[in-house]
Amino acid sequence: MEITEVRVFTRESADKKLRAFATITFDDSFVVRNIKIIEGNKGLFVAMPSRKMKESCPKCSFKNAIRSKFCNQCGSAMPPSAPPAPVEDKTQRQSEHRDIAHPITAECREMIQKKVLEAYEAESNAPSAEAAPSQPASGGGSFEPGDLY
Repeated sequence: MEITEVRVFTRESADKKLRAFATITFDDSFVVRNIKIIEGNKGLFVAMPSRKMKESCPKCSFKNAIRSKFCNQCGSAMPPSAPPAPVEDKTQRQSEHRDIAHPITAECREMIQKKVLEAYEAESNAPSAEAAPSQPASGGGSFEPGDLY
């Protein structure tokens, strides 16, 4: 199995830890989207795509965020879930999200992380499209059929 393409989409947002999203293609036939490139305490790392876990309301079956006290649809009280873990325990935060796709072996994780971070570095060092001078539109500002106004 080979990674045949990596696309990186950098982010400029208030969340300074999330640097970019990546999409990788395996063997020109399988794509994994929404891989996150995150700035951690020890440098950049890759987080696999995940989804937030939900609990169903026993009254109306609406899917609510885990540990909700009331249903967002019908307002009825949700049954109590496990007590919150101490702040030092990071398993509480991890249990609220579950990976959609992830590597099974350490070798595969290292291969994915290496390729994605190489593509991120290349994208970060590439000149920005905004820095290139813009070309004036042809026609000198005249109205063309199909133009919106």
